[in-house]
Amino acid sequence: MTSGASAEPFAFNGVNGASGQYLTPALTEHDVANLAQGKPLTQPDAPVNTSPVDEQESRHLNELAWRHRVATEATFAPIEGVDPKNLAETGWGVVFAVDANPAVREALTPLLDHRRSLAAAQAETRYRELGGSDGVRPNDTKNDFLARHGAGPGPVDPDKLPYYLLLVGGPQAIPYRFQYHLDVQHAIGRIHFVDENGADDLDAYANYAHSVIAAETQAPVPRRAAFVGVRNPDDKATNLSASELVQPLSDKVAADQPGWQLQTLLGDAAKKEDLRRVLGGEDTPTLLFTASHGMGFPASDARQLPHQGALLCQNWPGPTQHQGEIPQDFYFAGDDIDADARLLALIAFHFACYGAGTPQFDDFSHRAFKEPQPIAPYPFVAALPQRLLGHANGGALAVVGHVERAWGYSFLWQQTGRQIDVFSSTLKRLMEGHPVGSAVEFFNERYAELATTLSSELEDLKFGKIPDEYGLAEMWTAHNDARSYAIVGDPAVRLVVSDE
Repeated sequence: MTSGASAEPFAFNGVNGASGQYLTPALTEHDVANLAQGKPLTQPDAPVNTSPVDEQESRHLNELAWRHRVATEATFAPIEGVDPKNLAETGWGVVFAVDANPAVREALTPLLDHRRSLAAAQAETRYRELGGSDGVRPNDTKNDFLARHGAGPGPVDPDKLPYYLLLVGGPQAIPYRFQYHLDVQHAIGRIHFVDENGADDLDAYANYAHSVIAAETQAPVPRRAAFVGVRNPDDKATNLSASELVQPLSDKVAADQPGWQLQTLLGDAAKKEDLRRVLGGEDTPTLLFTASHGMGFPASDARQLPHQGALLCQNWPGPTQHQGEIPQDFYFAGDDIDADARLLALIAFHFACYGAGTPQFDDFSHRAFKEPQPIAPYPFVAALPQRLLGHANGGALAVVGHVERAWGYSFLWQQTGRQIDVFSSTLKRLMEGHPVGSAVEFFNERYAELATTLSSELEDLKFGKIPDEYGLAEMWTAHNDARSYAIVGDPAVRLVVSDE
């Protein structure tokens, strides 16, 4: 995609369920380039955010540059000689907020005991429980937290702090920003289960603990993967993701992994009833990849907490044929998971807005306006992955998805066109036995690389460089996309599949 296509607007994923309109209107490269530079967009009279990057973000950018440097030198997050597939070498830890509910720890006890038996096989220090005064404190930065535990920037030394860290609790107590920053070095996952009243769902925590143990101790399951690509009529974003991401990704995996049985569902084969079959029904695979719009709702809408991040299916006739509120018949939400669903041992990857969670403030517009734009009453983990992981009948192992909106141009690149190597490399690692936290490192490296390049470009623009607006806009959208991937679940879980 060249600069010559710059008159064509950027198309972003996500649909507002209350209005039926896109969460983000189509923008030109000039609009997106303005956002990247902190210039106003939809509110011309709003004060521009001209304040310098805060100290914590400045340190984070430096660490991203370090991350990119060491990655291009063929090293990964753990120190040299540590096998990321071996918990006895990498270590494993669980991290609570300082004031976490002790009943949650109690509900997770079977999982903690199971992980201790694996992570502490070589050294007791490679299993850590960080709660109480050792947990995450209000306003903690990543560096504050690491320093309290004898660790600092650089490759992870598991004898100081484990490589795999499971955050337990919601993003109000352990902020998403803290998670993003810690994820530069460590493999991070999060679980947070709440009931309809917003209280800790202790049964769901216990269900997840038992599901992980069952998946890792039972007989391996068949090597089955499913790729789902919604292609809504008159909708640029899903037509792009189906043709430029899902189909070529499925083709590439088929050629690289001949021992796997693959199912590809595109367009009319990606309706809600089809999603139900692969999300707990008779066709549930071991590995699921979906690409679709994610549902979004206003903060005042009662559907935001239960349905934000739900997967908009092929049932939606598209923006031309359907106007107004989108009924649940068109999308797949957490409460669409059947009570008798069979999800045990599943790892799912959802390319969809808010598929992993929602921040309280809009990360997209924060550069354009001095005052953060609230989009939710508080940050939260999406209900669909909560339901998948905490299912009483045996839940999934992990869900990889977005916090915030998904960016369709993350798999297309100026002049070179389709770029799916980060996706295919992640799936290859998963299918060849890596824990999900290790597999997703390719997205962390992409984030580090893009952040390093973007930071340098924005610095040059301050000193008079004429911007390549399309290139800047494309770089910024890809940067935001890579940063926002998050794991819901234990980052040490892996596909437990048979040799055949």
